[in-house]
Amino acid sequence: MWFYNVTFWLLFCQQVTSLNSCDNNEDHKSTEFMYSKENNEMLALIQDSLKNYVNCPFSNCSCYADTITKDLSVFKNGISDVMLNAAKTRGTTYKIIDGRLYRNADCMFPARCIGVEHYLRKLSNKLPDLQIVLNTRDWPQVTRFQGEVLPVFSFSKTKDYLDIMYPAWAFWEGGPAIKLYPRGLGRWDKHRQSLDRAAQQWPWKEKLSVAFFRGSRTNSERDSLVLLSREQPDLVDAAYTKNQAWKSEKDTLYSPPAEEVALEDHCKYKYLFNFRGVAASFRLKHLFLCESLVFNVGNEWLEFFHTALKPWVHYIPVKSNATKKELRDLLDFFKHHDDIAHKIAKMGRDFIWNHLRNKEVFCYWKLLLKKYSRLLNFKPKLHGTEIEIV
Repeated sequence: MWFYNVTFWLLFCQQVTSLNSCDNNEDHKSTEFMYSKENNEMLALIQDSLKNYVNCPFSNCSCYADTITKDLSVFKNGISDVMLNAAKTRGTTYKIIDGRLYRNADCMFPARCIGVEHYLRKLSNKLPDLQIVLNTRDWPQVTRFQGEVLPVFSFSKTKDYLDIMYPAWAFWEGGPAIKLYPRGLGRWDKHRQSLDRAAQQWPWKEKLSVAFFRGSRTNSERDSLVLLSREQPDLVDAAYTKNQAWKSEKDTLYSPPAEEVALEDHCKYKYLFNFRGVAASFRLKHLFLCESLVFNVGNEWLEFFHTALKPWVHYIPVKSNATKKELRDLLDFFKHHDDIAHKIAKMGRDFIWNHLRNKEVFCYWKLLLKKYSRLLNFKPKLHGTEIEIV
């Protein structure tokens, strides 16, 4: 058995040629860990994932075209004005008429509408006449299990919903507001640059070999990591911050709330954890640009670009109910396989850097709305109650 495991390790080093070398110089804490069944299974899983992955060759948003096709497929028989009228209570109605952008006078979340309108306004003269209902709530609106299937645009959903995904407002404005970002997280174009600078200040070999997380206790999925941090602070630095609903230390798992940490300061850590919030987390795309290894907990909630990111290639998938032991074993694995960790971290960073620029966000909006407009079986028109967005 010992010979089989050593042979497997040598073969893995030879076959994954993109990993320049296998680090045989680390001070491995446990021979049993290095040659365990679980260790070998994970090595094989990573090997297969890397071998079978085909990098997206496109320099535009075609990496995400399948998402548009899938989201619109349920409306292959067309979209009527009756359907849009039935959907109007689930979001804000936007219209593009003769190259000009209009919407309802009321918007539930003004900053979120501004974030969306930044893209729609710039694209309006390049698009045909169209009408959409756009949901700016956190939660999707069209369940596949009951009620009429209606065309509603939402930024995030699970497999249980049929909403049409669009690039979230937070690419420009209207993301979560915290002390560090009092006007809300936004300006993805600027964060790309600041995170790139931070990543250069903290190259892989200088990063702390510690898992890191800061965020509010939106749900209990985060508890295991925070509790592990309290037991092993040399392995994990994870703590809860206040949110708007904070009332007592019960809301931060019976410890004083931690201070918020700027996204750029995450880059000093090798291992970064992402958890869902109420829906998909706005944090995820930012973490990749640190060129740290991203551990993405749960895979239920999607944004438009998520399906192009592949587990074990761009990030490490973690189940939502992972125990402290499972998290510890996972981190120990990547501590013992530093070259593999760095390889995946770099592939995740490179994908987001090359394929999720503002250019791709504009491209996705344009492609989505053009394909959507072809499904309309009526000619949109103004009713005199809309306001023009200029």
